[in-house]
Amino acid sequence: MGKLEGKVALVTGSGRGIGQAIARKLASEGARLVINDLDTEPAMQTVEMLRAEGAEAVACVGNVTAADFADRLIGTAMSTYKGIDIIVNNAGFTWDDVVQRMTDEQWYAVIDCHLTAPFRILRAAYPHIKALHAADKDAGRENYRKIVNISSTSALNGNAGQMNYSSAKAGVIGMTRALAREWGRFNVNVNCVAFGLIHTRMTVSTEEAATVKIDGRDIRVGLNSEMLKTHAQRNPLGRGGTPDEAAGGVYLFCSPESNYITGQTVAVAGNLQ
Repeated sequence: MGKLEGKVALVTGSGRGIGQAIARKLASEGARLVINDLDTEPAMQTVEMLRAEGAEAVACVGNVTAADFADRLIGTAMSTYKGIDIIVNNAGFTWDDVVQRMTDEQWYAVIDCHLTAPFRILRAAYPHIKALHAADKDAGRENYRKIVNISSTSALNGNAGQMNYSSAKAGVIGMTRALAREWGRFNVNVNCVAFGLIHTRMTVSTEEAATVKIDGRDIRVGLNSEMLKTHAQRNPLGRGGTPDEAAGGVYLFCSPESNYITGQTVAVAGNLQ
């Protein structure tokens, strides 16, 4: 049996990239998954992949910033599995520019995705978390639930051209600390993982990058090749991370070994600060 056998895990932005790697890691330890992506095709591909690997998985497709999304996501978990054990707020994207050129649309799109959406999801989860904890207590079960919020080293250090992203991800750290104090009485561990450079379609060299469609917007992604080279030179490990390595950092906070750890932020960044 895996360490997460029978646990119900919700992972936003899990149709691709880091989110998919997180979902696969949790499933490999026995978790049952609710998969989310903006688009139906990657969400269902991930669901089918997990099922082929022997896991239970369902999809909740949609934009995490939609007004009804939080209720739909939590409702999917409760109607399908009758429980919630792990929530990973992973969905995100970058839309960069320097402050004098950043529009209100850029600011709010990134803030809403990275900060408002997790807030709504956690708010929607509250009555279920409370009721599930009460049921555990009545049955004499000790059960720790896990919230893992995804931040970034951009929150810890700042990053030129990312005022919106850095601000949102810094807010995620504050959210984590506040919720850890609120939900400790329910045996919920609330922690945060701050990713450094993880190699995905969002972080390829700009010479190779294209645009991605986010909520009807074509947004250019990728990093300057010189920036990527500088990152490798400065990083003690000499490279960026892989999605599987990123997923490993999240799994640490989902495992039983983290039952007495809460309110913490750990950088999964090859020690690049």
